[in-house]
Amino acid sequence: MGTTSYQGGCACGAIRYEASGEPIAELHCQCHHCRMRSGTGHSSYAVFAGPAAVTVTGTPRTWRITGDSGSQKIHAFCPTCGTPTHLTFVANPDITAIHAGSLDAPDRFRPTLVTYTRRRLDWDRTDPQLTVFEKGPPA
Repeated sequence: MGTTSYQGGCACGAIRYEASGEPIAELHCQCHHCRMRSGTGHSSYAVFAGPAAVTVTGTPRTWRITGDSGSQKIHAFCPTCGTPTHLTFVANPDITAIHAGSLDAPDRFRPTLVTYTRRRLDWDRTDPQLTVFEKGPPA
């Protein structure tokens, strides 16, 4: 059986990534920070686990923020075009969440859950077939 990988990057091509294996989760997050970062009602992520699950080429800029969970998130983006590409978590550095819209093949993204629905905006409709969590999923 061959290795599955997901590739993607920023709009200008300065930042590229490759994620090996299958995502451990594919989700929409409706927390305040994800809404602000995306400029919409939520952000969409393919989440990969493992210390070498995601390889990034180029040099993204980062910024940190404490999320609703109380943990720090490190957001990465291209310093040239501003495209958000991925984020990691101080409490669990082996987890990388890739912005689904930055995938070369975004149609591979298949969300199964929505997090932080307590922050949902009325105009950001949730697919009733997805599992929803008022906060984050249980650990």
